[in-house]
Amino acid sequence: MKKTTSQNGFTLIELIIVMVILGIMAAVAVPRYLDSIENAEESTENAVISSIRSGLKQAANDSLYTHGRASWPTNPFEVFVAGQEPAGYTTDNSLADDDGEWTFFADGDVTKISHQRNDNSRYTWTYTKGTQNKDDDDASGIGTLFNRDTVQNVSEENN
Repeated sequence: MKKTTSQNGFTLIELIIVMVILGIMAAVAVPRYLDSIENAEESTENAVISSIRSGLKQAANDSLYTHGRASWPTNPFEVFVAGQEPAGYTTDNSLADDDGEWTFFADGDVTKISHQRNDNSRYTWTYTKGTQNKDDDDASGIGTLFNRDTVQNVSEENN
């Protein structure tokens, strides 16, 4: 009678090699994945702020046409058609405190737009409503919408 040996399955060394390869791939892929999420959130913020800037220019032109003087609205989110505000926009008049939330709020005499990302980091943009001066021929110097400022991370804030 002939004895046959069956080699079903993998050897221990083969399994270890596969695990090492998977570990190396994970070590490379995870940081790149996290960076891509951060870049996507930043791009989304840039798109929303760009839309607000464009809307403010249009609002100034509309105001100039209607009232003879260019001005920006008190709340920069008013430039969006009702129901077309960015996802997560709330009117609770405080710093954004939920993932994906956008708010407009007054911080003393300063008004700000705020956004909280899914990693609990918060960003603000200082906004100043303005009205065109009598002697100002163009509407470019009406108000200000400053660049992004970093606010303390929510998890750091709670410690």
